[in-house]
Amino acid sequence: MAEALVLGIVVLTALAFDFTNGFHDTGNAMAPTIATRALKPKQAVLLAAILNLVGAFLSLSVAATIAKGIVDAEIVTLPVVLCGLAGGIVWNLLTWLFGLPSSSSHALVGGVVGSVIAGFGLSGVHWDGLAAKVMVPALVAPVVAIAVAATGTAVITRITRSFVRKESDRSFRWGQIGSASLMALAHGTNDAQKTMGIILLALIAAGAVPSDASVPFWVIVSCAVAMALGTYTGGWRVIKTLGKGLVRLDTRQGMAADASSASVILLSSHFGYSLSTTHVASGSILGTGIGRRGAKVQWSVAGKMLVAWLVTVPAAALVGALFYGVDSLFGPITGAFVVFGLLVAASALIWWLSRRRPVHADDMNDDWEPEGNEESIVADAIRSHNPHLLRVRKRKRKKKHKSSSKKSKDKANAKSKGRKELKRKEKKRKDGKKSTSGKKKGGRS
Repeated sequence: MAEALVLGIVVLTALAFDFTNGFHDTGNAMAPTIATRALKPKQAVLLAAILNLVGAFLSLSVAATIAKGIVDAEIVTLPVVLCGLAGGIVWNLLTWLFGLPSSSSHALVGGVVGSVIAGFGLSGVHWDGLAAKVMVPALVAPVVAIAVAATGTAVITRITRSFVRKESDRSFRWGQIGSASLMALAHGTNDAQKTMGIILLALIAAGAVPSDASVPFWVIVSCAVAMALGTYTGGWRVIKTLGKGLVRLDTRQGMAADASSASVILLSSHFGYSLSTTHVASGSILGTGIGRRGAKVQWSVAGKMLVAWLVTVPAAALVGALFYGVDSLFGPITGAFVVFGLLVAASALIWWLSRRRPVHADDMNDDWEPEGNEESIVADAIRSHNPHLLRVRKRKRKKKHKSSSKKSKDKANAKSKGRKELKRKEKKRKDGKKSTSGKKKGGRS
């Protein structure tokens, strides 16, 4: 009975991760479409949610990779899975708070790997599978996406350079809606399956299904729904970074970015690679800036994103290992409740911090104004073990400058003095006239 209760907590936590994955990665499919105004923000996230739901039913290759290709399924326990999920969720929420388009996939893999290492040592990880199925695609996929998007943008720009801009923009907006839809569908085929693989891993660990079992249908449905609901909430912070922070997109670039991302992700899903859709989408957007002559690329933002990508796996692994350490202090049953309680508390705290500086759908097409090096803040906080660095400071109210108020006072005093001087001169002139007229009268008499 107790083990069944722990299994229920693990499944609930896995679906919570799937929900955070949905709103964290909405921008991968819809940021270019929103940035070019091909769709309104709410329309875009609704379309992405529906297509993510459909995409989750199309393939199970990635789910098998997560369940059996990265860690040893025979030694994995429910606490290991729970702590790995907790590590992935906390890192997802932290990067969402700062608007960083980091990889939810790598956060999940990092959390599980860290939890396994804390529980069973380095031997519990299939390092060859981790390298071949996760790390190598993480390095290769963005490069491929940049090349494909840059080539596609250059070709499209050359073909359409003689077209009337207004008419071509209208046509490309329709094309962009189609390519973004394909991207959302591809996202569903890849990211929703990662949670399916984790739940299958938990079911195997609990003895609910045999080790060679496939993903149950109820797991597919629940993961698809959780992902779709998360997508519909809209991760507006990350969407704004992708849509405005890297490159100022036009409709041709938006269509090229979505089409190249979708092609790379669908190809990786076919071969069962646990690909980071965030890396691919970011690489495609960056490639459109390279492929279009005269486009301004924010290389500083791209560099910060690269740092966040490099930090994600070890950071999530560290959080997963810490949660496993807490679990081992209280035992497998009580520890699961303690870990779940700490996860809820941490999530509530991050949500409360986000409310201090909210970002809404109406803010998506505002000018990009980075407020600091958020990635380095997160990295410094982890490196120095100082959570106070993650505090979101309130914006200070602008105070009137003393010098400007002093100038205005001096101006007012000068005007007042001027008016007094004019009155004095006018009075003197009148007195002079009176005295002159008095002398004239005296002379006549």
